[in-house]
Amino acid sequence: MLGAIEAGGTKFVLAVGPSPHEITVRHTIPTRDPETTLPEAAQWFAAQGTLTALGIGSFGPVELDRASPRWGFITNTPKAGWADCDIAGFFGKALGVPVGFDTDVNAAALAEYRAAAPKGCRSLAYLTIGTGIGGGLVLDGQPVHGIAHPEMGHIFPRRAAETREFAGICPHHGDCLEGLASGPAIIARWGASLSELAPDHPAHGIVADYVAQACHTLFATIAVERVVIGGGVAKTAGLAERIAARTAQLGAGYLPGGTRHRVQSPALGENAGITGAMMLAEALV
Repeated sequence: MLGAIEAGGTKFVLAVGPSPHEITVRHTIPTRDPETTLPEAAQWFAAQGTLTALGIGSFGPVELDRASPRWGFITNTPKAGWADCDIAGFFGKALGVPVGFDTDVNAAALAEYRAAAPKGCRSLAYLTIGTGIGGGLVLDGQPVHGIAHPEMGHIFPRRAAETREFAGICPHHGDCLEGLASGPAIIARWGASLSELAPDHPAHGIVADYVAQACHTLFATIAVERVVIGGGVAKTAGLAERIAARTAQLGAGYLPGGTRHRVQSPALGENAGITGAMMLAEALV
């Protein structure tokens, strides 16, 4: 029996099952402070029976260097109370099992890659547009980390002159992608979520343009075949289509991948993150 956690800023999704394709029980708890949330999750897993391994896809930033004494930690997150939290270490000790650990978006990217691989896809990026913006990248079945994990939400999009009056809300960078197009940024600028604004409101085109620039950057720099757009903001009616159309415009017919470059919604829907976390556990057995 495998266990999985999709650790998000607002909720923890917990699951057990014999494989990523056979999740038998699922449970959701709110993300409060670590002292409350982690023991509650561990208690739930203990009630499900003996686990073989646990996979965690977590909000970040996180430490992924296995050589670091802080591997498995949530590091300098702005989420109150969660900085320097040894999340992987806690569950490893509490449940007595090996733990696979990665970012929530890398986990989702792994799951979406597995779904796309039978169709010949060998490279895929996953962008989540929600409370924050993050991205995961998988090439030939392996998540890309580098010295740390990617922080695709903190690239700087090109801004039209008429949009520059908004400074952005990122506490580190101001008008990076997350500071301009995340859910809180949209509310800070226009006073409502994107789905609450009228379909002809200019916010839809502006947000689509910012995200499309990130997609184009991925196509142009890494030649990734697919960019999957997930997250709460991405559920806004028509946004995915706007992003895909704008990305094609930005490519201007030049990118050598041609029509193999695709922007799409998650094939696994809301199951991408928890499926990927289960895959992290599966890799340990």
